[in-house]
Amino acid sequence: MFEVKSAEFVTSVFDVRQFEGRGLPEIAFAGRSNVGKSSMMNRIMGRKNLAKTSSTPGKTRSINYFRINNRFYFVDLPGYGYAKVSKKMRESWGKLMADYFHISQSLCGVIQLVDCRHDPTELDRQMHMMLEDYQVAYMIVLTKADKLSANQLAKSVRNSARIFELPGDLKPLPFSAMKGTGKKEVLKWIEWRLTDSKG
Repeated sequence: MFEVKSAEFVTSVFDVRQFEGRGLPEIAFAGRSNVGKSSMMNRIMGRKNLAKTSSTPGKTRSINYFRINNRFYFVDLPGYGYAKVSKKMRESWGKLMADYFHISQSLCGVIQLVDCRHDPTELDRQMHMMLEDYQVAYMIVLTKADKLSANQLAKSVRNSARIFELPGDLKPLPFSAMKGTGKKEVLKWIEWRLTDSKG
């Protein structure tokens, strides 16, 4: 099975034109502020603090690149949905995302994170629709799965699938950065996307 053997931070950019990834494939992570994106990425990369968690939600506006196994990049997209962010900053976030999906020629897939304790919000739906509009392959992951009982988690999976209007064979994946639940499935999906992109 595919595994992360090396991971290193490369750069942060505020404009995707500032970084040329040398043609290496990219797997991006997207989600609301405080959804646990940094914790998930650190768990997947097998590192404790490589992806930094901001002490101020919504503060990080950059796109962060991490080189994995010297073969491809993990791309940490800025979190969205923090209430105290100005309207101008929200608009700049939307433009940054649109630019990234439009310009990146090496994007193989996006992992969209949603907090399993809450139904997907309107902003989550907008993010999902953006992925659909740009025809980006995606995987929906429900973070903080260790916070719910099995019954509650099953309900969260059903509700998220309904709200995102996912086809019957595509279900959100419960994930726990604390326990590692779902890590194997995420790595399998990443490997599939990287392999598929070569074809």
